[in-house]
Amino acid sequence: MEPKLSSRLFLLITTACFILLFTSTNFSQAPSSTAKLFDCTKSSSSPFCASRNFLFNKNTRPISKNIPKTKPKNHDHVSDTPNHPLDPLTVMEINKVRSILSSHALFASRVPHLLNSVVLEEPDKNLVRQWEKGDQLPPRKASVIARVGGNSHLLIVDLSTSRVDQADSPVPESGYPIVTSEEMDSAASAPFSNADFNRTINSRGVNLTDVICIPISSGWFGNKDDNTKRVTKIQCFSTQDTPNFYMRPIEGLTLLFDLDTKRILEITDTGQSIPIPGSTNTDYRYSTLPNHDKTRPLNTISLEQPRGPSFVIEDNHLVKWANWEFHLKPDPRAGLIMSQVKIHDPDTQETREVMYKGFVSELFVPYMDPSEAWYFKTYMDAGEYGFGLQAMPLEPVAEPKNLFIGPLNDCPRNAVYMDGTFAAADGTPYVRENMICVFESYAGDIAWRHTEYPVNGMPN
Repeated sequence: MEPKLSSRLFLLITTACFILLFTSTNFSQAPSSTAKLFDCTKSSSSPFCASRNFLFNKNTRPISKNIPKTKPKNHDHVSDTPNHPLDPLTVMEINKVRSILSSHALFASRVPHLLNSVVLEEPDKNLVRQWEKGDQLPPRKASVIARVGGNSHLLIVDLSTSRVDQADSPVPESGYPIVTSEEMDSAASAPFSNADFNRTINSRGVNLTDVICIPISSGWFGNKDDNTKRVTKIQCFSTQDTPNFYMRPIEGLTLLFDLDTKRILEITDTGQSIPIPGSTNTDYRYSTLPNHDKTRPLNTISLEQPRGPSFVIEDNHLVKWANWEFHLKPDPRAGLIMSQVKIHDPDTQETREVMYKGFVSELFVPYMDPSEAWYFKTYMDAGEYGFGLQAMPLEPVAEPKNLFIGPLNDCPRNAVYMDGTFAAADGTPYVRENMICVFESYAGDIAWRHTEYPVNGMPN
């Protein structure tokens, strides 16, 4: 295969895999309903979206009449049906899972429960490989991780028979399920109901209205006693005079929060003598930077495809480009998953599979600071928070006359967008719009010209 084609394919795949935006989620108060929690429309006051409302500004940007604007491909997902054995669960399927579980004995009592994960239980690899378009799909099943009464349960729900198999129930306490958005909201707001916390903040001379708190995974360090409760740490910051709150930590103040009981278990304060850093020069937003730089601004570089993109996406998830094809789907934990990556060999005229399944398994971020307020910071972003759950809608590129209008330009013209359909903690399906975009980008070519000094007259 030519190096030129290989480099372009590599860029296409990596672009699709890593064009997700991950931002820290800050919640100030509990939502009145799950639907409102994930409502990120223009009129939304959801705490999930309030800190980044600029991402959902739907004001129309004026564009040049001579340049067509590629709009994100959104549609009503209520009527979606699966077309491939690996297609993610649809809105109808997630609603059916919720309905089936509502009558299951495990959820019939008033014991507190939540669904930490509801995803497709993928069929056996051999069945997937043997399946061809037009064949009947293998039985659709959902894999559910549920937290019920302080115990974790792994359930397999057969959508055709409504049968529920408890694959591992309860799950041995070797770990805990992913933290849901609702749990993060509870953890972020819990400190403000604690009198000891409020007194600590006031003693520092900090206004409580300027304080935000975020849950931080507590890690595990070999002590069996630390593994008996599903807990998270909480740390807080001052937002006074800056949106860049990470630059203004309330150092040394750490809370331990029980995710199951929603209680503050412990407050550690070793930073009373540590001042909060000032806010000067901490605002990173382009619109707020002083315009003192006299450097001549650069002109726009634009990728144009007059005939549109060279790839197509069939049945919402099957990407075909040149002699390559692969199945692409959003995932709450991994962000996105590529499956059945195939290439058609022009020499043998055969299509072969080069990768059955690929995704980012984890992003491990150990801070490795031994101090009391820092030693436990060992983020596992996929397993503890979920790349897909934390992804934000991607913004299309601004048009030539308005390059600096709008805060983000994530995807170029001719990009094709893909939404993620996930389940909230109560099983209600919701859609994360424009979670993924797929596009082509010119990566440059290998320099084919070759010279050999002092030999002259050789063909280049």
